[in-house]
Amino acid sequence: MAIGIWILGDQLSMQQAALAEPAPVIMIESTQHIKQRPYHRQKLVLVWSAMRHFAEELRQAGWEVSYELAADFEPALRQWVKLHHITELRVMQPNDRPFAQLIAQLDLPCPITLLPNNLFLWSRDEFSDWATGRKTLLMEYFYRAGRQRYGILMQGKQPVGGQWNLDKQNRKPPKGQLDPPAALWFAADEITRGVMDYVKDKADGDRGYGEIEPFRWGVTRAQALEVLDYFVRVRLPLFGPYQDAMVTGEETMWHAMLSPYLNLGLLHPLEVMQAAERAYYEQDLELNSVEGFIRQVLGWREYMHGIYHYLGANYAEKNWFEHDQPLPKFFWDAAQTQMNCLHQTLKQVEHTAYAHHIQRLMVLSNFALIAGISPQAIEQWFHAAFIDAYDWVMQTNVIGMGQFADGGILASKPYAASANYINKMSDYCKTCAYKPTERTGERACPFNFFYWDFLARHREKLASQGRMSFILANLDKMPAAELAQIRQQAAAWHQVAL
Repeated sequence: MAIGIWILGDQLSMQQAALAEPAPVIMIESTQHIKQRPYHRQKLVLVWSAMRHFAEELRQAGWEVSYELAADFEPALRQWVKLHHITELRVMQPNDRPFAQLIAQLDLPCPITLLPNNLFLWSRDEFSDWATGRKTLLMEYFYRAGRQRYGILMQGKQPVGGQWNLDKQNRKPPKGQLDPPAALWFAADEITRGVMDYVKDKADGDRGYGEIEPFRWGVTRAQALEVLDYFVRVRLPLFGPYQDAMVTGEETMWHAMLSPYLNLGLLHPLEVMQAAERAYYEQDLELNSVEGFIRQVLGWREYMHGIYHYLGANYAEKNWFEHDQPLPKFFWDAAQTQMNCLHQTLKQVEHTAYAHHIQRLMVLSNFALIAGISPQAIEQWFHAAFIDAYDWVMQTNVIGMGQFADGGILASKPYAASANYINKMSDYCKTCAYKPTERTGERACPFNFFYWDFLARHREKLASQGRMSFILANLDKMPAAELAQIRQQAAAWHQVAL
């Protein structure tokens, strides 16, 4: 029997399951695969450069590696299997359902063996065991189970500090002069520059999105470990209080910038959490910063991956509010909107392929939700635009959490807010063409009239969500004439802006 190993582009770990024993390895860049959506140019550079670097690391470690630049996967695999007389092709389970379907449909001269994916803490079966039979699948309960299972920030059976969740301490607005530490970036090496030229020449065409230069992301495990160390030493101490804050010109604040490396397999979630936990004890850090970060990894990341596989393929089509508006053109070109919060965030995404979680949730997703944008349209944009985006990441985060399109499986209420939230948690409104205090009129912020229009459009459905009663009571107090003007202005915006 001659075993062969196929390593996928988001499985770049020496510890991944398919590399358990020596065998010929193949890695493939498929230009056909990336034509499915207009991916950010930096996303293409990151994945392909990381793959090429990983192939070199494997070779240096003694592995026989074939690296193919191909139009599609199947022809390259068939040729390689025949050349090496492979009788069994081993692949670690892909994270994304469409890629699993692609593998299942391959017509190769040898069988394919799928091995369990070991780049997450919870296997799919373990998550299913946790979820089955529960009345609610809210993340908080899963997070607590994970803390207990891995002994992270625990004192016996109780959480360190006596509370599981310190999120209330992590919502400071950006008052006064903040001075976040610079992000740790890297200069592009020869391999990366070659990928950049390749993207410009071969894979870009008319479908590319975003700026390709400057490209400053890490592309190796060594660089990913540097970013982890830098975050723990320099950024983690103040990560917690200001993790929801948004400031013009500050692209990364105190955020970790680790999700691209975790999602490629260059870092493992357990080592990331353990590094943060060690820093809590060794650097005497504030618990709210450390707990808040660990909750993002052990809570949201593991939970979203588990939910994606547990709920199945039809989750992608959920649309509880029956929203069907098209995606505004300014999502692809930030210059086309005068809303400063959207302009600043979208311009940043064009420049870096990155925005932190509150920019994603409370600016981009929030606007799409209250404006009635199709959940599938905004999810497709997120998937194309972000450096850390994959099917398993974006379906749950955007369709479930951001758009509440699943009717409350993931979240206990919709993440819908008016301009008041953005004005409180950012400085964007200070230089905006619109006024965050006005709900109607020429200078009324669209976040305001869309927010109240959203509540009015879906009052009956929202009334079934217990946490919405106070907000709906405020809607009922609004003068009928003002609500009518709000609704008229929201409808008119769609006719003009879309």
